[in-house]
Amino acid sequence: MVKILSTTPILRIFDEAKAREFYVGFLGFTLDWEHRFEPGLPIYFQVTRGGCTLHLSEHHGDCSAGAAMRIQVENIEELHAELSAKQYKYARPGLQDMPWGTRDMTVHDPFGNRLTFTSAIGS
Repeated sequence: MVKILSTTPILRIFDEAKAREFYVGFLGFTLDWEHRFEPGLPIYFQVTRGGCTLHLSEHHGDCSAGAAMRIQVENIEELHAELSAKQYKYARPGLQDMPWGTRDMTVHDPFGNRLTFTSAIGS
């Protein structure tokens, strides 16, 4: 029997420094590894936080900017407080109770990708 285990989204980025600032500095992901075929060529790297793994790519053929994803979290209020305390210049996300029973917090990265962190209300 085939078991599908997980996904690893690839998000398009255009500036390595801005990507690191946003994903590592602001969102608190850890840089796991990075690769480029040679100096001066586009970078491809992996970041993780908890059970969430993302690949970030400057390679134009990997994907297009403007992706949207939902990321499950256990305590969205705690994540919201953590991000709000950073006073990040480019994003001040709020919490929103959705009609389908989740509390969501949406942030847009510097490249037009939308990340919605979501948790069941009351969890």
